[in-house]
Amino acid sequence: MTTDEKMDNPRLDKWLWHTRFYKTRALATAAISGGKVHLNAERIRPAHAVRVGDRLTLSLQGAVAEFEVLGLPVRRGPAGQAQSHYLETPASVLRRAQLREQQRLAQVLRPRPAARPDKRDRRRLMRLQRDQS
Repeated sequence: MTTDEKMDNPRLDKWLWHTRFYKTRALATAAISGGKVHLNAERIRPAHAVRVGDRLTLSLQGAVAEFEVLGLPVRRGPAGQAQSHYLETPASVLRRAQLREQQRLAQVLRPRPAARPDKRDRRRLMRLQRDQS
C-alpha cells in the first residue's frame, strides 16, 4: 500500500481523532474495540479504512448518533474545519434533541435540597443508606 492510498483511506481511529469525536486516539481505539462505534451498521476494528460516504453510528454520552463521512482530514485541525468532514443525519439530530429535552425535564423535576447537608444530616443519610442495604 502506497502513502497516497493510506492518505485516501485513513484508519477509523485516526479519523475519529482528527474529526474531534475523541480527545485522544487511544480513547477512539477503546470506543471502537468496546463496540460503541459501528461503520455501515457493522462492528469493526480500529484499523478499518474509512471512505467518503460511509455511515458511522456512535454512542456519545449515552445517546446514539449517526453521521455520514463527507471528507478525510489529513491532520487534526481546528474544530470548525473538523466539522466539515462529517454530517449528522436529520433523524439523529431529532433523536438527540428529544433526549436532551427529556434529560432537562428530568433534571427540573428532581428534588434538590436548598443547601448542602451538614454533619448531622450526612450521618442520618449514611445510616438510612446502611439500613436499606
